[in-house]
Amino acid sequence: MDNLIRLQRDRKSLGHFFFTRGELGQLLSLYASRVAAGEWRDYALDQLDDMVLFSIFRHAHERPLYSVAKVHPKGQRRPSYTLYSGPKRLKTSQNLRELLLVFDKLPRLVTG
Repeated sequence: MDNLIRLQRDRKSLGHFFFTRGELGQLLSLYASRVAAGEWRDYALDQLDDMVLFSIFRHAHERPLYSVAKVHPKGQRRPSYTLYSGPKRLKTSQNLRELLLVFDKLPRLVTG
């Protein structure tokens, strides 16, 4: 019993920062339409101390094609959303729906 770990204290220090049900619905709706078109194949959710990420992959073993980050800076009331393509920042917005409209302007995979 030397290695007793108090999980409650550790969980509280991480905080509770995540995508809401409505935000996940918007992200998964876009994801499902692109999966149906054969463009995307996998996604991942990551939670950090001050950020949560929804990453989109063409193949599970690759780096993400795109990542949508929700960041809640300390001292601000509303979170902001940022779209990344690899390390490149494509857009930042206070509104997730507005940010996701960028995908309509991005080049799409053409199959035939």
